[in-house]
Amino acid sequence: MNDTPPEVSRRYRAMLMQRSAEARVLMGDSMYAAARALVRASIRAATPSASPAEMRQQIFLRFYGHEFDAPMLDKILAALDTAEVKESAR
Repeated sequence: MNDTPPEVSRRYRAMLMQRSAEARVLMGDSMYAAARALVRASIRAATPSASPAEMRQQIFLRFYGHEFDAPMLDKILAALDTAEVKESAR
């Protein structure tokens, strides 16, 4: 659904393109961080006792699970189960 008038879309895009490439990348990074925080909170609410490995797996499935077939998902989830990732940074 797109309920934004074409002129507003053009103006918004022009405003974004006036920003530096670095500023646009930082905006994207900020949006990803916000989305990840919302996903983490949703998983934590549904599964308060989720281990760090389970959290990694669930985050992966929410963002990318639809991109892979079942055999590949199994491999990725197994790797995330054993991965050593610093959770404090996330």
